[in-house]
Amino acid sequence: MKKIKVVIIDDEQGARMELRRMLKVYAQVTVLGEAADADQAELMIRSLRPDLIFLDIQMPGRSGFDLLETLDHLPHVIFVTAFDQYAIRAFEVSAMDYLMKPVREERFAKALSQAIDRICGRDEPSVFVKDRGRYHLIKWKDIQLIESVENYARLWFGNNQVLVKTSLNKLEQNPDCKMFFRASRGQMFNMDFIKSILKEDNTMSVELTTGEMVHISERQATKFRNLKRQ
Repeated sequence: MKKIKVVIIDDEQGARMELRRMLKVYAQVTVLGEAADADQAELMIRSLRPDLIFLDIQMPGRSGFDLLETLDHLPHVIFVTAFDQYAIRAFEVSAMDYLMKPVREERFAKALSQAIDRICGRDEPSVFVKDRGRYHLIKWKDIQLIESVENYARLWFGNNQVLVKTSLNKLEQNPDCKMFFRASRGQMFNMDFIKSILKEDNTMSVELTTGEMVHISERQATKFRNLKRQ
């Protein structure tokens, strides 16, 4: 039985205590910790990598939506809030559920049961990105190319591209991005998208199935050759 790792994020201590109380009866669930604001939650999620978070929306400082934009490891999300006007926006980011305070026991049980089934059945790492007023929940496996753009990374998926505030160095260390190879200081590509490998003298490039050509630096070419031999 897979253990479901949970973090509770709410600025109200009473609300956090109530969620923890309701979670106690689920032996499959382990509460890793609680956070009272987005800053605490961001550090906790990055270090503990929970499967599921219970997330308030309106909090001092950054909102729950603002928090999701900063995460390169995106847990599954159940929103818990006293305001119903965010419901459509919540489901736009593929939240598992949207619970209104005060949370009824039977409603909570239904949401958690569905979350456990979904986490145990399909757990594909994703990233949440807000771009020019639109929200994208993107599976890392669907991204073919990542490029460095100053303090951002540009993610290419299909014919689309969005910017996320992170660095290629951080993404290279992210376990969710293990399918990517660092071609150079400025680019990473998804090895599942390789169409062909082109070699000429001491240079190496890969052609992706989506048509992009990616040059591999001389230093990384040696690493890539060794990787392909394994």
